[in-house]
Amino acid sequence: MEKFVIKGGKALKGEVHISGAKNAAVAILPAVMLADSPCVIENLPDISDVSAILNVMSSLGADVKLVNKSSVRIDPKNVNSYIVTKEMAEGMRASSYFLGALLGRMNRARVAPPGGCNFGVRPIDQHIKGFEALGAEMTIDNGMVDGCAEILRGASIYLDVVSVGATINIMLAAVKAKGLTIIENAAREPHIVDLANFLNSMGADIMGAGTGIIKIRGVSSLRGTTYSIIPDQIEAGTYMAAAVATGGDVLINNVTPEHLDSIIAKLKEIGAEIIEYDEAVRVTMNKKPRKCKVKTLPHPGFPTDMQPQIATVLSVADGVSIVTEGVWDSRFRYVDQLTSMGANIQVDGKMAVITGVEALTPAPVKAVDLRAGAAMIIAGLMADGVTEVEDIIYIDRGYEKIVEKFSKLGADIKRVPIIEENQINKLA
Repeated sequence: MEKFVIKGGKALKGEVHISGAKNAAVAILPAVMLADSPCVIENLPDISDVSAILNVMSSLGADVKLVNKSSVRIDPKNVNSYIVTKEMAEGMRASSYFLGALLGRMNRARVAPPGGCNFGVRPIDQHIKGFEALGAEMTIDNGMVDGCAEILRGASIYLDVVSVGATINIMLAAVKAKGLTIIENAAREPHIVDLANFLNSMGADIMGAGTGIIKIRGVSSLRGTTYSIIPDQIEAGTYMAAAVATGGDVLINNVTPEHLDSIIAKLKEIGAEIIEYDEAVRVTMNKKPRKCKVKTLPHPGFPTDMQPQIATVLSVADGVSIVTEGVWDSRFRYVDQLTSMGANIQVDGKMAVITGVEALTPAPVKAVDLRAGAAMIIAGLMADGVTEVEDIIYIDRGYEKIVEKFSKLGADIKRVPIIEENQINKLA
């Protein structure tokens, strides 16, 4: 086991290169199994979630070969299993996407429910509703979600709530179904558009991705392709928040600025100066953050995956800020960690009232989930002294080379092993 040791109090300065989008990668990789020939996926982030998905694909029979550190060649022609066990899915939120991909490929899927971060119930009722509308018979047996169909046929599907996961899963199952599928009240996140673009590059017929209505006309087959994943908007937003939190000056390269509109708007409201370029943004902060109100919403609203990071910035803002969570039920589990560093935060259901303090103080903290872990790093960078962050396995799920990237910006951050009590006894 490892932890991060951070000596804070330094303003971040310099440039950082953003990796491929985690949320796009974990949808596009299962989609490869719908192809009849090999695909090459480029700009993959080097993170544990991607490694886990590639391992699952290998176990299902796909031939997976790394081309370089950010590209992989996958030949799905020998995929011969439709079962993703609990052991395979453990710790991976995106395991559910194998339901749609395997149903689309084999008309059969048996997949363990998703794992990953624990910040609320992950219902898959909208996924199941979509699969059943397409003609699949769905059951839950011994903790496994089972689906089978003689044939999948297009259907009109209205999602009761805007769900990224359900939108992606229905797209995967419908892309080779007979006839026309219409998804209404569809999610509009950039990674849904990226998935549609990838599937279309293989010969799919998908229209409307990025809007509330997606139309999918089924095709009989999909060919292999070479495709590069979009930059990660949440990784970019995390470094932007860190620059603001430390009073820094950071150029963030390899981004799509329009994907960052809601993040840019809030950071400007807090007091940051932000300059947008074609594929970069520069974030400068030279004042105490201002209070503001933030409510997370589905895209194009402020992303829930940026909620812990901006709350950390607001913990030292001038005045009282209110952060409302509009997506998940339990995304304030990290607040106890921040209060141990001196933050003044009161949580009432889905709302947090944050009274800004003069400064955070160092303390041992834990990453309770992926984005909360990123927030703890930001908090450590803000505090003048040494902060230790444990349970960093969550952070490694979604951030590539985070120590190296922050170090390049001037941060004093190290990854060190945790010496357990039994190891100490052996050394004594």
